[in-house]
Amino acid sequence: MEIIQPLRIGKLVAINSILQGAMGLYVSRKLQKPAMKEGCISTASGICFLGQTRNFVELANEALVKEIRDSRDSVDDPLAVNVMEVLGNARELVKTAVAERVRMLVVGAGLWMDLPRHVEDTEVALVPIVGNVRATNLILRNWDRKYGRVPGAVIVEGPLAGGHLGHSLADLADPENVCLERIIPAVLQVIEPYQQKYGIKIPVIAAGGIHDGHDMARMLRLGASGVQIATSFVVCDECTAHPNFKQMYLDCTEDDLVVIKSPVGMPAKAIVNPFVRGLASNVATRVVCPYHCLKSCKREQALYCIAERLTMAYNGDVTNGLVFAGAKAHLLKKTTTVRGVIQGLLADLKEEGFVPSVPLT
Repeated sequence: MEIIQPLRIGKLVAINSILQGAMGLYVSRKLQKPAMKEGCISTASGICFLGQTRNFVELANEALVKEIRDSRDSVDDPLAVNVMEVLGNARELVKTAVAERVRMLVVGAGLWMDLPRHVEDTEVALVPIVGNVRATNLILRNWDRKYGRVPGAVIVEGPLAGGHLGHSLADLADPENVCLERIIPAVLQVIEPYQQKYGIKIPVIAAGGIHDGHDMARMLRLGASGVQIATSFVVCDECTAHPNFKQMYLDCTEDDLVVIKSPVGMPAKAIVNPFVRGLASNVATRVVCPYHCLKSCKREQALYCIAERLTMAYNGDVTNGLVFAGAKAHLLKKTTTVRGVIQGLLADLKEEGFVPSVPLT
């Protein structure tokens, strides 16, 4: 039998080695407490507010404070916050999360080279999401040289993830070359000298296409310390997305999962619907944007407002909205609960010969 060691990232621990991934624009809202109860480190999305107001930054900070306080019972709960580097208010959100004593920050959608400068508290674990060895190298070398600091963990996200992808379209056309089976061993090699230098373990977390415990077992055998899972939690009763949104997951086929171009400037994986089909015509919709939530968004050239479309879908308009999903969403055929997802994973792991070092109920 192989032992599942708890995933330790700074002061946070996932006794089942599972990180519940954030899903923006409210999709992962209300998943935090049940996920933590089941032994996960849970991640809240930093995008908690996108209102039509001049006070966007101020109200976004207030919304994040509420999200954090609603998501945990104490500062000792294993709660992280995800902040997209590409957000125009990313630095304000980071400051807000640190002020609320969040012990772990997950950062993606861009390489945040100066993040340690904005988070001087070394007890806050900084966890970048990377898609390749090059990004890992850049972050580790930069943080080490300039700040004498290394990540608390590294999330390696493969091309099967949902939403924004840290891979080029060329990479996505050759998925075998950028699969986790190739990236994780290479990232582990990059990390090793820094682990030796700082005398610490830098856990590698596999993300993207982790559907069941068999997927998780494969990642653990590659050397990953844990996995991040997001898509599977959408069809949970605790997820507050509209039933129409969840039904898109339950009804989709493998052919319905497509890569689109996002105003963020990155490819993204979504479920095909009339809106997505219309994007193929490259006809822009009228974009009305009183705030600039994305640094890279060229509003005058954008085909659509991604914040508007994601919100529409979350609220039930799955004809005109945008539904992000991972490449294995088509395997989800019934609604469940957060506990059901975790228990299913653990049952699969047992079949694979894995047992937890800490008894899980």
